[in-house]
Amino acid sequence: MHVNWSALGEVTAVSVAVTVGVVVVFALGVLGVSQIEAAREKDAGGTHALGFARAGLSFLACAAVVAYGIYLIVPQFH
Repeated sequence: MHVNWSALGEVTAVSVAVTVGVVVVFALGVLGVSQIEAAREKDAGGTHALGFARAGLSFLACAAVVAYGIYLIVPQFH
């Protein structure tokens, strides 16, 4: 049996890079939620637009990456 180690290395590198990227984007979303909560505590009911935008876009990007991964894995979607 012949194993193509370079292909395995490429898949591993891409998987690690995408995982780190998704974690960073998700962390930015959590930071946005934190900004929203801090603004609510400080302003007694106020909101922080940048926090909403950061959280919404970050979580949407994470959901898109997960949906794309599911699309690639499930053969019925092709």
